[in-house]
Amino acid sequence: MDGDKDIFCKIISGETDTKFMFEDDDLAVFADIMPKAPVHYLVVSKKHIPAINEANEQDIQLLGKMVLAGKKAAEKLEIQDGYKLIFNVGKDGGQVVPHIHLHILGGWDKN
Repeated sequence: MDGDKDIFCKIISGETDTKFMFEDDDLAVFADIMPKAPVHYLVVSKKHIPAINEANEQDIQLLGKMVLAGKKAAEKLEIQDGYKLIFNVGKDGGQVVPHIHLHILGGWDKN
């Protein structure tokens, strides 16, 4: 069955050596290993939902909590003056791991 786990399930279950910025019963926040910005972290749901398209009414509180965790992480990372929160949805939307997660991107130079 372990072969069926995606990388985020493995990270959340402690099967990898990943340092969490934040963790609670619902979420984990950690750095993206393939950053697309100077600062790139992920807010990952501990509940396995493959994509936003799979979320339902019962997930409203979890989705809101993910967005607020992104805001709090941006504050902690000192990028609160400008950042992006992005859900990639499905393969054609750029989603690589089939497990709901929110990207926090920022840290670009100010000119």
